[in-house]
Amino acid sequence: MAVPRHPPSPPPTPAARAFEEIYQSEFDVVTAYFARRTSDPQTAADLTADTFLNAITSFETFDRTRGTARGWVLGIARRVFAQHCEAASRGRDVVTRLHGRRALDHDEIADLVTRIDAERKGRELVAAMSALNAAEREAIELVDLVGMAPKDAAKVLGMSSGALRIRLFRARGKVRGLVSKGEER
Repeated sequence: MAVPRHPPSPPPTPAARAFEEIYQSEFDVVTAYFARRTSDPQTAADLTADTFLNAITSFETFDRTRGTARGWVLGIARRVFAQHCEAASRGRDVVTRLHGRRALDHDEIADLVTRIDAERKGRELVAAMSALNAAEREAIELVDLVGMAPKDAAKVLGMSSGALRIRLFRARGKVRGLVSKGEER
């Protein structure tokens, strides 16, 4: 009896190849973004997956002439994290939060623990920046921690490049003051 053969898969479309390139180049950046915000590997993995799920479903709206892929993906990550924080603050029940999530295997947890440990300094800086307002913190994080160009970070934050530069200057001054006070103790 002959085994039925499946027809070969069609070659990936240019859009699929373009998304794959973005996924591969920005995966570590998005994972690090969430690793600075949580010490739970499962949460970091879930938020990263949610970010790329949202990205792939809205990929047709991505316009390279309006900004970089990194800025676009981090904008999505910001929204995913805001939604996560809202859900947590509403006290969603554990079963609802875990519904539809796959448990990570041991190797994946070890990899994420390593990534989270690597971002420990970043989390410490984010914690030290808690005296800043949210807009100042996001500006510093996108430019100084993620390494985005200020004009791209301005697009992610929905402001002009000039306004972002002013916000960065003020926020960096505040952080320097906070760090020097912490070192005096």
